[in-house]
Amino acid sequence: MGAVSEPLHKDLSKTTLQLTGMTCAACANRIEKGLNKLEGVQEATVNFALERASVTYDPKIITVPQMEDKIEKLGYGTAKETADLALTGMTCAACAAKIEKAVGKMPGVTSSTVNFAMETLRVEYNPGEVGIPDIQQRIEKLGYQAISKEEQKDPAEHREQAIRKQKAKLVISALLSLPLLWSMVSHFSFTSWIWMPELFMNPWFQLILATPVQFYIGKQFYVGAYKALRNKSANMDVLVSLGTSAAYFYSLYLTIDWAMAGANAHHGPSMYYETSAILITLVLLGKLFESLAKGRTSEAIKTLMGLQAKTAVVVRDGQELSIPVEQVLKGDVVIVKPGEKNSGGRRSAGRYFGRR
Repeated sequence: MGAVSEPLHKDLSKTTLQLTGMTCAACANRIEKGLNKLEGVQEATVNFALERASVTYDPKIITVPQMEDKIEKLGYGTAKETADLALTGMTCAACAAKIEKAVGKMPGVTSSTVNFAMETLRVEYNPGEVGIPDIQQRIEKLGYQAISKEEQKDPAEHREQAIRKQKAKLVISALLSLPLLWSMVSHFSFTSWIWMPELFMNPWFQLILATPVQFYIGKQFYVGAYKALRNKSANMDVLVSLGTSAAYFYSLYLTIDWAMAGANAHHGPSMYYETSAILITLVLLGKLFESLAKGRTSEAIKTLMGLQAKTAVVVRDGQELSIPVEQVLKGDVVIVKPGEKNSGGRRSAGRYFGRR
């Protein structure tokens, strides 16, 4: 089960720890006495049959990890589980650090490690106090998404699908932004010789082109900015949304003001629709390059990991045994024969002592 915490009143909490390693009632008594001696623990009872410890404590004085440390010092343990989650939505190392820190602070989570290159999260937790759905919900509140192994499709297929969507959005955004870029370039003195259709200077025409880029293509930035601000933080989505919105809505104000003034049907004031549209297009292009690079990096890491030896030959009781490398223990004598790979993935000869 792990640990289940529930509030009693504003000062005290109650948690249930799933114990391991007990062999008799004396073990239960020993753990019970050890927990009751801890400062901040009001009452601790151990059920040997269920292998559980129920503890009433003051969270301001003592924490669940401190109780688990005490149990380990007594020679026993608490049940924990490890899970790997695939993450989506991260754009930089700061995103990875934010997820790692937020998940690590959750009650029942003992460790949290995010690999930005592989887009994965490895978390060790007490299943009775927190579950995978709770961790996924916490990550979603941060503006990202976590997928468990059971829910996850083929990572390569999922990555290819995401890249295809990014390419489609980039093409649409680029096509809509091109006339706006054309109208902007023609304003420079050294490019005034470039022919430009008069329609491209029409404010209503520019508004029609810029609006889908701002709110359909750029929707992901608004969603990301909202989730970041809701969690009292800022990221690149906030900057993109703020900058493009300022250019778009100021240009919209100038367009309406120009229309109400009854100005010429084609030539309007100096507007900045191209600024918002081109900025979103360039950010999308950068994100596509990043996704392609991360995909190649992930494949390279997986290929490198595939070179690692899966088994090891150890000497136990005078016999050579072939076992999975995960079962090599500290003090084992591991034999690496000529031409074989060692646990580091290199070919060598000789023998060494296990250090696991």
